[in-house]
Amino acid sequence: MPVTSADCPRWTERSRARACLYRTDALCLLTEAGVAAVRKAGVTRIIDLRWQRELDAEPGPFAGDPIYRHVPMLEDVLSYEVRHETYGPMLDFNRERIAAAFAALATAPAGGGVIVHCQGGRDRTGVLVALALAVAGVSAEEIVADYGRSPERPPIAMANTLEHLESRYGGAFAYLREIGVSAEDVEAVRVRLRS
Repeated sequence: MPVTSADCPRWTERSRARACLYRTDALCLLTEAGVAAVRKAGVTRIIDLRWQRELDAEPGPFAGDPIYRHVPMLEDVLSYEVRHETYGPMLDFNRERIAAAFAALATAPAGGGVIVHCQGGRDRTGVLVALALAVAGVSAEEIVADYGRSPERPPIAMANTLEHLESRYGGAFAYLREIGVSAEDVEAVRVRLRS
């Protein structure tokens, strides 16, 4: 499978061998060598899903770079209860922002990998990457297993989220179309991850 989750302080030659999508935590944790490795890997887009206040407190080393996009994926003040056993409420209450984040992934220039990150690389990043993997045809079991590599979150949270996507929206593709993501953008992500 051409998708690799990378733990950014441990960016390695092996992790960038065939990867086209990296899910990671805040890039402010990268050393100078880590920043150089990202640049050498030929990454064509970095999508930062953090709130502006997180960015202000800990700017990333690529802010201002042409490959960088800041696309906050959550409401500035959450209007729902955060539940640790599912990201269903995140999907329900952040539709416009999730659509914008997915579009940033879909429109990434070809020829290199895309890094998606938030603060911890679990919640916001996990949901966006799960949507991308789902439209690329990755099985729910594999998505849950990938998410299970995240620290401090049980895989059941992603399993419940995928169940929510299916039961409430009819799956990832139907959800993305309902929140305003174009069929072309969905196809662009599918092609990127399957190439």
